[in-house]
Amino acid sequence: MTHTHAFWLAGRQATGDDTLDVTSPWDGRLVGTASVPTEAQVEEAVAAAHAVRAEFAATPAHVRAAALEHVQRRLAERAEEIAGLISAENGKPLKWARGEVGRAVSVFRFATEEARRFNGGEAQRLDTDAGGAGRLALTRRFPRGAVLGIAPFNFPLNLCAHKVAPALAVGAPIILKPAPATPLSGLLLGELLAETDLPAGSWSVLPVPNDRMPALVRDERLPVISFTGSGPVGWSILDSAPRKHTTLELGGNGAAIVLADWSSDADLDWAATRIATFSNYQGGQSCISVQRVIADASVYDRLVPRIVAAVKEQVTGDPSNPATDVGPLVSEDAAKRVESWVGEAVDAGATLLTGGERDGATYAPTVLTDVPSDVQVSCEEVFGPVLTVTRAEDEAAAFAAANDSQYGLQAGVFTHDVRTAFRAHRELEVGGVIIGDVPSYRADQMPYGGTKQSGVGREGVRFAMDDYTYERVMVLTGLDL
Repeated sequence: MTHTHAFWLAGRQATGDDTLDVTSPWDGRLVGTASVPTEAQVEEAVAAAHAVRAEFAATPAHVRAAALEHVQRRLAERAEEIAGLISAENGKPLKWARGEVGRAVSVFRFATEEARRFNGGEAQRLDTDAGGAGRLALTRRFPRGAVLGIAPFNFPLNLCAHKVAPALAVGAPIILKPAPATPLSGLLLGELLAETDLPAGSWSVLPVPNDRMPALVRDERLPVISFTGSGPVGWSILDSAPRKHTTLELGGNGAAIVLADWSSDADLDWAATRIATFSNYQGGQSCISVQRVIADASVYDRLVPRIVAAVKEQVTGDPSNPATDVGPLVSEDAAKRVESWVGEAVDAGATLLTGGERDGATYAPTVLTDVPSDVQVSCEEVFGPVLTVTRAEDEAAAFAAANDSQYGLQAGVFTHDVRTAFRAHRELEVGGVIIGDVPSYRADQMPYGGTKQSGVGREGVRFAMDDYTYERVMVLTGLDL
């Protein structure tokens, strides 16, 4: 009999009237059942977060750091169990699920460190003008209030960690809403938080159905929203709560640019391997997976067959098998959408070099060339294991092609030239430029977010802590400076 997972209401376990079944994208088996909170229970959680905000903000740094450190340690201790859970509910191959747990451990470690040093204050003498004689300004940061953190399905643990850890580090209460398709990892995170001494009300984990979210989004007691997910949903959140402080991470269609100086056999083999791996990792369901390859004309003909060969080496199958590289998409509907987008491209004249086949929720790693610029696999986020390769005449054309997108999350530039690297950093309209590698690299302590339709604000532990707080200045008068 499958276990029903309670949710976490103001730090304690609770159950509601309804349940949500979580099934494996790989074989459809029932992985677990999550209890769904009632409207009254959601109201109780929000009221508790709002009520505790002053108390939690005043909590000593060592208390918050100790709680974060405890979660870090327990994640590491239970890593294999948690990786299995992620793989089961998400369909992510075990090798990538283990990596996700490791990243979540790092997120809580960074938050532990930042909690101890954050908000020491910055002093500024004001006697630079005569009217400021004897005055000193001290600027510190304080929480804006309770946070509503909305996490997606593709990283069901680590992106919950990116919502929760920065909030707890600054002393901001948080209501975490995990994705309905993958709530179990978030609920397990709540289990670890419940082992700490954080004040009641400072956190809740509520698997609220998406159709009940508008009221939460508009609730004035939750002045900060951190959302990771699809663009239409993200922008609708911003439109419905325009006066809130909102961070949106809305995805992209990441470009890997291979320039003329990246031309040796070893260079091209490395680029092809990295491109093949990171166009297909997580089943392509990553905001910074490689979707577009833009290759200089001088290397294009040598690079394309290497990419195709490397993509064909990706092992597709049962995500619980440690040898599997590419598992299923989150649902059969998601795989059918990818199938239709590839079909549209081929019908419009694209050349299919490998892949292009669907088996249930699994879609074969796919490479396309000669893709028209106006089809969906070119201009939208595929969120599947599909890669397009185009030719550019020179560096300027490659950068222009990368920028010819409504998205701007991250780009990878394969070059050995430091001057080219700086030009890329200046000219590419993205939130992050990765030199010598694919756009899929992310360190969890660095600022992460995009421009254009890729969203607003930044994730990354310290940068999210800044987002969750505001500056408050105190002026001291009558000092002998």
